[in-house]
Amino acid sequence: MKKTLVLASLSSIAAGGLFAQTDTEVKLPAVTVYSPHVANQDPVGTFAMPVTALRFDSRVDVQARNLAEGQADVSIRGGIFENTGFKVGSVGLYDPQTGHYLAEIPIAPSLLTAPEILTGSANANTGFNANVGTVRYGWRQIKTQGYASVAAGEFSSNRQEFYQGYSKELGAAGARLGMDVAFARSESAGAIAYGDHYFQRYNGRLQLISAAGQTDLVAAYQGKFFGWPNMYTPFNVKETENLQTVLFVLNHEKKWDNGDSFQAGAYWRRNKDDYEYDRTIPGRFNPYKHTTYVYGFSLEGRSSFGLENFSLLSSAQAMFDRIDSTSLTYGPYRHRDYYKLSLVPEGHWKLADGSLFTTQAGASFDDTNKGPSAVSPIFELARTVHAQNAVSRTYLSFARSSQVPSYTAIKSNPNGGLFRGNPRLGRTTSDNIELGSSLAINSWKLAGAVFWRNDDQLVDWTYTNSATTARTANAVDICTAGFELSATRSWQRFDLVMGYTGLTKDEDYGSTKIDASFYALNYPKHRLTAALVAKLGAGVELRLDNEARFQNDNILRRSQRDEYFLSSLGLAWHPAFCTGLTVSGQIDNLWDSSFEEVPAVPASPRQASVAMAYAW
Repeated sequence: MKKTLVLASLSSIAAGGLFAQTDTEVKLPAVTVYSPHVANQDPVGTFAMPVTALRFDSRVDVQARNLAEGQADVSIRGGIFENTGFKVGSVGLYDPQTGHYLAEIPIAPSLLTAPEILTGSANANTGFNANVGTVRYGWRQIKTQGYASVAAGEFSSNRQEFYQGYSKELGAAGARLGMDVAFARSESAGAIAYGDHYFQRYNGRLQLISAAGQTDLVAAYQGKFFGWPNMYTPFNVKETENLQTVLFVLNHEKKWDNGDSFQAGAYWRRNKDDYEYDRTIPGRFNPYKHTTYVYGFSLEGRSSFGLENFSLLSSAQAMFDRIDSTSLTYGPYRHRDYYKLSLVPEGHWKLADGSLFTTQAGASFDDTNKGPSAVSPIFELARTVHAQNAVSRTYLSFARSSQVPSYTAIKSNPNGGLFRGNPRLGRTTSDNIELGSSLAINSWKLAGAVFWRNDDQLVDWTYTNSATTARTANAVDICTAGFELSATRSWQRFDLVMGYTGLTKDEDYGSTKIDASFYALNYPKHRLTAALVAKLGAGVELRLDNEARFQNDNILRRSQRDEYFLSSLGLAWHPAFCTGLTVSGQIDNLWDSSFEEVPAVPASPRQASVAMAYAW
């Protein structure tokens, strides 16, 4: 029955898109577009965050607890949450306590460009302490525009957002000074008992654009309280998180017409976490309160040095952290320094047939003051062909990357407690080989890749029937083979984005006996996504995001099936009599799936909301 409803929905959208060809097109305010890879740009239960644009993205797997905007594990190509890095501009944002907080980026998507997913050689070159991939955002140029929105929905949920940008030209040289502010808040009683939340975010930015490039100075704060039964432990306990994140970023970027570029940045981040295992008995077993402090610096660029067939890709990053914790006290240190330097020479030549051949051969160097360093090679061969109405690129790459484990993995009590660490865990290395191709022809964009990755001493969290009250950090050697494909097509009234990822794994935990894995073996063998947008005419727009997955078996997952279908359906009206006004409604988890994205963590049930926004 559900499959029939899905097909009916897709058919009606397609018919609506074709039927409305003769109507006047509605131009949406650019400030609201966070990613072209998903249909619904806003979540149902709260306000949009950077992770929102990743939820139905075929290139990224988001595994949520409560809302994705509450706590989300973001993985790429079958990696785990700590294998995925995040960059804004040139700086690699990081939380040394746990990868669960890597996506805690307290910046409104209105300030950012659409996310770019870096894998293979690109991740090895510019990523930071992230073996599999990096989600990278840029800083959007400020314009004199703004918007305000309000929304309300089931379970006493409501949200309010405000954004205002102002840009002014300075003199006759074309320089511009801009500033913008953003505010957002939301609250809900929760889609299930003890699933309540209260979020708030404040942003302010100054921006200078001149012949020297674009400079952004940003201050951001985000506070999040949320609850969810079995959030991190499978013991039917009412858990809560209280996160407070402060971030200051300074970033400068310059691009030249010949393809050269330079970017530099610095940041300071503080993340406070008060986790309660049982909200009815605060401090039960052991208080879990942590504060991490991180500051870092980065440089990256591409320079041809005036040469016709040569460029040097370079990246230098340094980061320094400190942790104060009531429970992560078993390791030998509580602060760590990280350094990374990448140098990748690139040669590029035009061949006799007019195509462009590119070769890269370089390496990265990773080091820390608390362990051994690593040198990682980076190679890539690519051929780009420009033909009439088409551009294609085919590449073959090998890249090694390296990272060190988080404090939760190495400083938790190894002999007791809910989360058991392992101080012997060391540096993880990952070798990635991939063959890929992309094609842009007429209105189609196609991309595909086949890859093989070998992770050596990957840090996973595991479960055993002999110790049912804990999850334990263990090292695993794991080989991942995969295939991914995406296709995008735009018509006048109809947009379609489709994706497929297939994965298989071969794991070896050595002499350690496990019965289940919470993360490394929690992956979809097959995952399909489809985002559809139909402009139906008269200012009405239908948006539908879909995800189907066939998950690897896991004894911790209590939902009866390992396959599920998830949809988010939105309907928006942009009335012609009031330019800038949008009235919308949205339903998340349309089919009310009970599938547990993280094993033993209850799914968030179907929710609906209505919203009104005005852009100027």
